[in-house]
Formats: sequence, structure tokens, C-alpha cells
Amino acid sequence: MNDYEVTYILRPNLEEADVDTRATAIGEIIKNQGGEVVAIEKLGKKRLAYEINDLREGHYVAMQFRSTGDASKELERLLKLNEDVMRALVIHLDKHALAAMAQAALAAPPAQAAYGQA
Repeated sequence: MNDYEVTYILRPNLEEADVDTRATAIGEIIKNQGGEVVAIEKLGKKRLAYEINDLREGHYVAMQFRSTGDASKELERLLKLNEDVMRALVIHLDKHALAAMAQAALAAPPAQAAYGQA
């Protein structure tokens, strides 16, 4: 099993609940192929660097997963067929990328208490 990360952009007209549903469904694709979803991070609605099909915004989602190479290729194929996915990029995470991500997680400041409470 290899480590991968996929970042994809969903259509901006989707509601937040729909984005959650699509993200869960895409995670299920990996699970059905015998893989494991490590993390799903919804990055929110952001402005695109350039227009895609006359759209200027999109919902960004990043997902880390472990699977075989065939399962990642199948995910990539299914994302291209999904009408709600405007763009997707699947990358293979090597040991250097994983080490850098672990180091960045350790260097991140701890979550702060709610405003007015300390």
C-alpha cells in the first residue's frame, strides 16, 4: 500500500451538506477498492486562479489515503467522470513528503482557547 493525497475542486453552487456528502462518497471509492482514508480536510470555498467553465470559485477538498496504485488510478478516472468535480490532482506521497508533513504538524501552534477564555 502506498500513501497518496488527492486535492479536488467541487462546483461552487453546492451547499455545505452536499460538499460533505460528495467528500464522503469519494472516500468510499477508496474504501471499496481496499484502501484506507487517513484524513479528509475541507478547505472551504475559494476563488480560483483562473475560470473553469465560466466559474470563478469552487469548494476545495484535500484527502490523504493509503491504497494500491490501481485503486488511485481508478479514483482518478472516477473523479474525471464526476460532474461535480471541476479539477482533481492525485499525488503519490514519498517518505520525504510524509516526514515534512509530520514535522509541519509538530511545529504548528497548539489550538487556542475560545475568545475571552484563558
